Amino acid sequence: MTTVRVVLPGHLRTLAKISGEVTVDVGDPVTLASVLDAVESSYPMLRGTIRAHGGGPRRDFVRFFACNADLSHEPIDAPLPAAVVDGSEPLLVVGAMAGG
Repeated sequence: MTTVRVVLPGHLRTLAKISGEVTVDVGDPVTLASVLDAVESSYPMLRGTIRAHGGGPRRDFVRFFACNADLSHEPIDAPLPAAVVDGSEPLLVVGAMAGG
């Protein structure tokens, strides 16, 4: 198992009743899908807030970043960067802003 650090936006931390970043244990390979599965398993109240229920596509206005890269449009089963896997960098779940 690999421990992955995840930073959630404030409104999701409030919903999950957590503060700061969370850690989840993920089996190999460490992918965005496996990390989100672990987050939703640990915090079931977040199901359907980051991606559609049942592991569907990411919700509009939710983005994923790691190691100064936008991973939002990467395949959900692509391996995450090594720095996320080794715990030196977190996976960032970001609520995008829109409007004018």
